[in-house]
Amino acid sequence: MLNFISTTLNPERYHGHNARPPFFEGWYYKLIDPSEHYRYAIIPGVSLGTGGDGPHAFIQVINGTTGETAYHVYPLEDFWTAERTHYVQIGPNHFTTASMKLDLPKQALSLSGEVIFYDLVPWPKTLWSPSIMGWYAWIPKMECYHSVLSLDHTIHGTLRINDTPVTFTGGRGYIEKDWGRSFPSAWIWMQSNHFEDNGTGITASMAMIPWIGKMFPGFIVGFLHQGILYRFATYTGAVVESLEITPTQVIWTLRDALYRLRLTAQREETGILRGPNPDNMERRVPETLKATVSVQLSTRQGDCTIFEGTGRNAGMEIVGKVETLLT
Repeated sequence: MLNFISTTLNPERYHGHNARPPFFEGWYYKLIDPSEHYRYAIIPGVSLGTGGDGPHAFIQVINGTTGETAYHVYPLEDFWTAERTHYVQIGPNHFTTASMKLDLPKQALSLSGEVIFYDLVPWPKTLWSPSIMGWYAWIPKMECYHSVLSLDHTIHGTLRINDTPVTFTGGRGYIEKDWGRSFPSAWIWMQSNHFEDNGTGITASMAMIPWIGKMFPGFIVGFLHQGILYRFATYTGAVVESLEITPTQVIWTLRDALYRLRLTAQREETGILRGPNPDNMERRVPETLKATVSVQLSTRQGDCTIFEGTGRNAGMEIVGKVETLLT
């Protein structure tokens, strides 16, 4: 119980100490270089599944420009984390909230080098709402937990990618994570922090949530602009006005007592990542880092537009029977 309280209050830490199968945990680092030509997501994690590769650690990579992916498997004994801080080591690779040091094998999508993250913008934490999940973070044994460690930050450093040095200094990054028993049966997710104004970012997700023998579509949306985080979530009392999912777009409108948020995301070609099922890491997760997300935030009273713009280099996933999200 003490471990659950400690990790709930510090969601960046590893939650799997003393965990029993099925269990997974993964940290998602998104890196975009200043030219916006090199788009990468690096996903270190661990799976205690009983099927597939069995219990193992992994580092997953997606080249968001080409859609190429790689899944590097490590023995479980090569996975180590600190108990009271966010520090993860997988073989010779090291990860914290503020840095990443890579030495991946010389094969497809091999990466080496170190990058450091500055001026991180974490999701605000309170005792009642310790993460992006709000008070749901305190519910034990949920299927999947989610946290955003940095909505936006700058990058310094160079990575050697397939023997080509690429400088990420001056680029922008984003960090989130997931842990639990399995990914949801269906979800949509989109994220961008590449708008005309630096410091503006959007992260938005909706998923089918098992709850007391039933299922409901829960959502969490955060829009960061000029130092203000506008939050729309099931637990804040916000509602979905409309949601349309087509082969080319996701058009999503939400509102709360004060604001209306309209998102229009353009779908792009994807690469295939591996995600957790209850017994393995064989879930196929199509992801792109080339989508765009147009955002319009306005007041409900007077219909005054606070922001209107389009985010580039957007991460986007649409997985499972998403028609269930529309009900």
